[in-house]
Amino acid sequence: MGEIVDKVKGKIKQAAGGLAGDKKLKREGKVDSAKGKVKGAVKDVKHAARK
Repeated sequence: MGEIVDKVKGKIKQAAGGLAGDKKLKREGKVDSAKGKVKGAVKDVKHAARK
C-alpha cells in the first residue's frame, strides 16, 4: 500500500511543481514516484520468493 501512496504523492508534486514552475518540487515528485515503484518491485520479489 505504501508504494501507491508514494506514487500518488509523487504525481501530485510533479503536477504542482509544473504548474508553479517550481523545479525543486517537480524533482521531489519524481523521486517520490520512483520510490513507490521500487517499493512495489521489492514487494513483488518478496511475493515471488515465497512461492
